[in-house]
Amino acid sequence: MQISDLPYPDPGVPDSRSGPRFLWWLGRNQLGGQLKSLAWGVLHHCGIAGLPFAVGLGIEAVVDGNGGRLALIGGLLLLCGVAISLGDTMLHRTAVTNWITAAARVQQLLARKTAELGAALTRRVAAGEVVAVSTGDVEKIGWFVEAVSRFLAAAVALVVICAGLLVYAPALGWVVAAGVPVLALAVLPLLPPATKRADVQREKAGRATELASDTVAGLRVLRGIGGEELFLGRYREASQEVRRAAVRSARMWAVISAVQVLLPGLLLLAVVGYGSKLALDGRITVGELVAVFSAVAMMMYPLRHFEEIAMAYSFSRPSAKRAARVLSLTRTDTGAAVAPVAGPPAPGGDLYDPETGLLAPAGRFTAVVCGDPDLAGRLAERLGGHPTEASGAPSVLLGGVALDEMELAAARSCVLVQDKDPVLLSGTLRELLDVPASGQVGAVPALGAAQCSDVLAALLQAAPDGVGDPMDARITERGRSLSGGQRQRLALARSLVADPEVLVLDEPTSAVDSHTEARIAEGLSALRKGRTTVVLASSPLLLDRADQVALVHEGRVAAVGTHRELLAAEPRYRAVVTRETDEEQHARPAAESGAHAPAGVRAPAEQTFAEKALTEIEESA
Repeated sequence: MQISDLPYPDPGVPDSRSGPRFLWWLGRNQLGGQLKSLAWGVLHHCGIAGLPFAVGLGIEAVVDGNGGRLALIGGLLLLCGVAISLGDTMLHRTAVTNWITAAARVQQLLARKTAELGAALTRRVAAGEVVAVSTGDVEKIGWFVEAVSRFLAAAVALVVICAGLLVYAPALGWVVAAGVPVLALAVLPLLPPATKRADVQREKAGRATELASDTVAGLRVLRGIGGEELFLGRYREASQEVRRAAVRSARMWAVISAVQVLLPGLLLLAVVGYGSKLALDGRITVGELVAVFSAVAMMMYPLRHFEEIAMAYSFSRPSAKRAARVLSLTRTDTGAAVAPVAGPPAPGGDLYDPETGLLAPAGRFTAVVCGDPDLAGRLAERLGGHPTEASGAPSVLLGGVALDEMELAAARSCVLVQDKDPVLLSGTLRELLDVPASGQVGAVPALGAAQCSDVLAALLQAAPDGVGDPMDARITERGRSLSGGQRQRLALARSLVADPEVLVLDEPTSAVDSHTEARIAEGLSALRKGRTTVVLASSPLLLDRADQVALVHEGRVAAVGTHRELLAAEPRYRAVVTRETDEEQHARPAAESGAHAPAGVRAPAEQTFAEKALTEIEESA
């Protein structure tokens, strides 16, 4: 795989059972690039390893006065130089290619997983962790993948040097052959504490990144409540913890580096001392002594790769663990393998949730009232085919077909879920509304149904000179320049343009005033006529426009009817919609029986429940 061939046509199916397994999977998928890097690395290191022997042979040729042999040694030195230069150039080229292609593969896998999970991703994994994985962690994973081949090449070079010394100068070569394994393995006892400290540093850095991401995301709110200094202090404390952890980790790696400088130095002293004695005794020649001395000095270079591979693994292992955690997430938490259904179900099928018993008839406007907002959010996820808990309940059915058994593209073409906190990407309004759609709903009617006239005026007013069409006005990242209600209405317009077979809206008007909400309810009902629409809300203005309303109590559908029917007959529904207190609920039976009120006079409690809600509906209409 070359850099010019990126992105991958298919990045593959990763082994995400653990961090080490994921690293091993990445290495296996780049076997060709690893072998190329290994081959060039062996050529480079063997060229370096050949220099001491060539120098030793050259000194012997000078001592013997053999000019012809000295010329051959000169040619051997030239050959070693070419091998070093060519091997180093190509090793760097292939190593960087391995690094970039490995990082690109991980980024593609993460992008694919993000597209697969959608908004459910940040509910299962913190947004800061996702940012850390897709930025810094990707780089560290690529570093380890490419460092493996260079480490193996260095190990081969050390073996070649030791074997050559045993053949060329056995009387002194055994000292080097015995000392090299000690040099290579001496740092092993220091690796566990170094790895532990690196893990702590990565964990604290991830927390700081998450805190920074969440702070930036909520900066508008923080400024509104004056909380910038509080969160700035928290981030300052978190960053100081990262600094202290980094210093502790660096100290351990400094010790490892010192050991790898000290031990080769001691071996060099031992070789010089013992070799000088052997040379004086006539057991080795001067050329052999110089060759062994030069070989030990050259070993410093390949030995550094042992330290690098240890550092690369210790830093990449927690990164790979985080990446594997994200990549292991599935549309359903059970992780059961299911055979995808080829193609979407027949249009017009009912939407049914077996866990709650909710049935949204095809082509009708169904409202759902939940007393627990968290339950409403989880239900919206389930209706979109993304259950958040491994409860063992079967998947939501659309036209009798389980959503989690359908092809992802088919499921998304049928069902669209708009979260209560939708995200607006930066770009023009035209680009925002350029989404996969049926083509039956244009931008103008969608914006009109969502009551976006004031939003268009605000965008046009803030646009630079020369922009006369609000569709060409730019929206800042996440729509930060707009109010919460304006963002909510633009997101609703985007969902209406998509025009899915089933549209699920979670509190789509929670940030708008009642008059605008009433007009949105009317426009939504008209524009989605004949299409299945499910709205999770507790606003009487929306509920009164629904064809049917379902009350979900303690995880199950407790009652179904129109808004006015449930308001009059279901106390639990009335308590959620009208915010009726426990005292008012207890006072109701007595008020309705007239036990505490004169004939013809209605009790105050009786005047606080349905009439108040109905009056609000009639006034807004």
